Amino acid sequence: MSFQVSVSPSGRQFQAEIDETLLAAALRQGIALPYGCKNGACGSCKGTVLTGNIVQHQHAASALSEQEKKAGKALFCSAHAHSDLTIECHEIAHLGNLTAKKLPSRVVSMQRAADDVMILQLQLPAGEQLQFLAGQYIDILLKDGKRRSYSLAKPPHAQGPIELHIRHTPGGLFTDFVFGTQTQVMKERDILRFEGPLGSFFLREDTDKPIVMLASGTGFAPIKSIIEHMMQADIQRPITLYWGGRRPQDLYLNALCLEWANTLPYFTYVPVISDAMPQDNWQGRIGFVHQAVLDDLSDLSGHHVYACGAPIMVDTARATFTTQAGLPDHDFFADAFISENDLQAVS
Repeated sequence: MSFQVSVSPSGRQFQAEIDETLLAAALRQGIALPYGCKNGACGSCKGTVLTGNIVQHQHAASALSEQEKKAGKALFCSAHAHSDLTIECHEIAHLGNLTAKKLPSRVVSMQRAADDVMILQLQLPAGEQLQFLAGQYIDILLKDGKRRSYSLAKPPHAQGPIELHIRHTPGGLFTDFVFGTQTQVMKERDILRFEGPLGSFFLREDTDKPIVMLASGTGFAPIKSIIEHMMQADIQRPITLYWGGRRPQDLYLNALCLEWANTLPYFTYVPVISDAMPQDNWQGRIGFVHQAVLDDLSDLSGHHVYACGAPIMVDTARATFTTQAGLPDHDFFADAFISENDLQAVS
């Protein structure tokens, strides 16, 4: 059984089978709704059901509250149509020409950027090229059918291997393998399969609004891709990057950010540390990274904000920026990193 779904405000329509999610049905028919994790954990695909009935399947409470449900909100990545529908959601035109595909890749290098951060370089087969937008991610496909999502850290124009920044989650099925804490250990020349590109986190280029970029931990990876894309495309919109970590070593490519700040006249870098120890001799900003933005920019109404990292940081930034600093919600673009534990909680 299938149902007709109309998308407002565009007026486009697609058919959704009763056993598939609204997001999957839309993407299958070339309608690019926003999304992130596709597991009901991040909230990027949230929209409104204007007419009709859905069944909202399992999801993280932080991604969709009971109050939001009562107001007609839904997570399209875990909602199924049970009648014809009209939904409200802004489509993303730039994603229409990009198709995710499954590819093998070979591990060509593993670099410890910090005690708990590994930078992987993955080489595609000869003749293959991954077309993507700066900021998007791929899913590593594991042998048991599970997936792990990692942002692409190089820009689309870069030659050579693709780059992933992986933070170790002790007990994590994939990250224990990467960091050598399992019986089986990742090594150079290993083969990994992945699917991509995925996600709707990328630079909106149809405006000259100044940009605030907000990252925590390895949320820096897609931010790096976007900044390097802007450099290559000579997009000189003002950028202020706030990168937060608990300790200074969490800012594992701090030297690169300082180099950008010294060479790009439109780029400002603000590192923020929340739990510095005396031995760190940290002389910079302290506290929560989203609060540093509010301290510096009380009015965000004329900005675009790109936030990537821990869900609590992304959620708090969205809530405070839109309620306290005048940022329109549609000018907040986010990619919340979901841990393996978070995925298990909604699977």
